[in-house]
Order: sequence, then C-alpha cells, then structure tokens
Amino acid sequence: MAKLYFRFAAMNAGKSTSLLQVAYNYEEREQSVDLYTAQVDDRYGVGRVTSRLGVTRETKVFNAATDFAAIYADQVRPSCILIDEAQFLTEEQVVQLHLLAHTTKTPIICYGLRSDFQGKPFPGSMALLTLADDLEEMKTICRCGRKATMNLRMDEHGQRVTEGAQVAIGGNARYEAVCPRRFYTGECG
Repeated sequence: MAKLYFRFAAMNAGKSTSLLQVAYNYEEREQSVDLYTAQVDDRYGVGRVTSRLGVTRETKVFNAATDFAAIYADQVRPSCILIDEAQFLTEEQVVQLHLLAHTTKTPIICYGLRSDFQGKPFPGSMALLTLADDLEEMKTICRCGRKATMNLRMDEHGQRVTEGAQVAIGGNARYEAVCPRRFYTGECG
C-alpha cells in the first residue's frame, strides 16, 4: 500500500541527501521518480536539490499555485514522488498528495523542516504532521552534542534573529540547528 511519508528534521540533518539517495535507488532499479523542490529555495539555483555533500540534481519546482491533483490526473504516474523543502507546501497541496498516494498507489515522500527560527510550525509541515501516514524524525546534533530539534536564524554578524518573515533562504550562513536549551537560553549543555 502506498503512503504519504514525512521525513522531518532541523537544519543540516541530511534531508536532501536522503531524498537524492532514495531517487537513486528507484532509478537504479529502472523505476521512475518525480522530484520537486520549492521554487522559493534558490540557494543553488531554482529547481535544484543540493546536498551539503555536494550531490546535486535538477528537479521540478512547486509553489503555492501548483496543483498536484491536476498534474497527475491524466498522466502516467512515476513509481515514486519525492518532495524536498516540503515545509513550503500549502495545506491544500498536502491534502492533494495524501489523496494521490491513497488513490493511485504512488508513494510520496516529503522532506522538510518541522518549525521555523521562532519555533513556529510551517503550514506545510503542520498539515504533513497531521495527514502523513508515516512520520520519521531525522536526527542531527547541536554544537553541544545534544539532539538538535530547533533552528536559529543569524544575521550577517552571527547574531540571533528573533523577528521577521518566516521564509528567508540562507542555509548554513544564516541558520544553525540547535538543541532546545540553546534555542531558549543561548547556552549549550
């Protein structure tokens, strides 16, 4: 039975690396995959999934107007659909993907952040946490060695940012995965 999967983590846990490995595994077995990433994520160019390990691949892009139900209504479906930066999906898109997984027998695996730099959920992540049939927390660590579950946003001087728009693409230069203690107190350990 196909499912909607949500693999979530703080920054730098290897989400994109895992997605690229899953795509490779399907294709090595001569099965087709459709890969998507958020149009808003242009760190490495629009329509690219790039791992911190240096592996990169062109993908399709989605934005708030993407209608997954319409895209897959009349076409031959891939063996699997993989979505990076899934926190940027809308609630309606998550519903479409859930329905698609269960009515077409196509597994859909979404990778993304659970929360933003203020500790607030992304709308796409909230919907995925509600509807996904399988949830997997991918792990990474804070500089103190504890499990990192939160994300800090930094300014150009390395100072923590606590206000602003939910979306500001920036990668390692702008964000740090931290443990809850560091998130709330600024201290590790």
